Amino acid sequence: MPSPRPLSARLRALLILPAFALLCGCDMVVLNPAGDIARQQGDLVIVSTLLMLLIIVPVMALVVLFAWRYRESNKDATYAPDWDHSTSLELVIWSAPLLIIICLGAITWVSTHLLDPYRPLSRTAPGKPVAADVKPLEVQVVALDWKWLFIYPEQGIATVNEMAAPVGRPIRFRISASSVMNSFYIPALAGQIYAMPGMETPLNAVFDKTGAFQGFSANYSGHGFSSMRFKAHSTDQAGFDAWVAEAKKAGATLDRAEYLKLERPSEKEPVRRFAGVEAGLFDMVTNLCVEPGKMCMHQMMSLDAKGGMGKAGLYNVRQLAYDKFGGRGTHAHGGKSFVGEICADKQDIAVRAAPKAGNPKPLTGAGMKQPSAEPSPTAPSVASETRPRPLS
Repeated sequence: MPSPRPLSARLRALLILPAFALLCGCDMVVLNPAGDIARQQGDLVIVSTLLMLLIIVPVMALVVLFAWRYRESNKDATYAPDWDHSTSLELVIWSAPLLIIICLGAITWVSTHLLDPYRPLSRTAPGKPVAADVKPLEVQVVALDWKWLFIYPEQGIATVNEMAAPVGRPIRFRISASSVMNSFYIPALAGQIYAMPGMETPLNAVFDKTGAFQGFSANYSGHGFSSMRFKAHSTDQAGFDAWVAEAKKAGATLDRAEYLKLERPSEKEPVRRFAGVEAGLFDMVTNLCVEPGKMCMHQMMSLDAKGGMGKAGLYNVRQLAYDKFGGRGTHAHGGKSFVGEICADKQDIAVRAAPKAGNPKPLTGAGMKQPSAEPSPTAPSVASETRPRPLS
């Protein structure tokens, strides 16, 4: 009659069962995605893991084997305290990891180029190239505190904490942020990519099966970060058209004033939809000029590229502060801090301002005069002017 199993062995088995239950409940969306890009990334994870296991598994097995074979009670094991070198063993120890590193490096190099988020898609699934007449669906994404804004310029709608796209149609995301850096991530669709204020980051991806998938921020961005989640719906073309039609029934329009209200920090925002969007709103967000009267970054950079405007430009830029509160619509302009001139030694100013013999080289700044020995007029005080003068 077989002896009963010890109680301790039964307890160990019972303790292992909850671990298996937890594993069964895991959503392995990264390895079972709904997009071709995410699937290729998942395959890359599997291949890389298997290559590393080629070293890890034998090493772990040898640790157990050596511990058993050369245990103190095994008198048959060879005892060689003076042994210090084996050429064949050295070749195995160094060549195997080196070959695996070479394979991993080659795979990483190829995948980095093929899965570049900036690269337009060449296929929607294995063996299904993108047709030449297919236009990608443009989705403009803005990471707000603490919610996601999606703008569909082709459809003329916008949504908060919800997006949708038809199966099989390439998606081109244009991603930016309002205040701090975030990370846009839909595990079922593609890898995460950063959203940064004053910048635009593209991401190309495609859904290859229908469903509702989770999207969130993968970069800590403050108090409401944990609730910064949204639903990404993958539907057929008819379902996507119905979703757009439902959004158009919302009635509200997302213009600059409405955006500045939406931009204010809030948590656990419900899904909101806008039937219309002001033209060029995303470009204003990216250039930090949603607030009326602010010069856009690309305009200021264009002036700087031409040499600037000297003191004539003070009227245009003195209240254009690009910080979170002073320039993003969440706080009124105080107009109390502004750098009006550069301090320098008086003698140095006189030398640089003195006219030179011959025809001096023209200045490249728009609206700037030739240097002269006459003292420059004092810059007007900020309090005397409340409105920037228009560009000449």
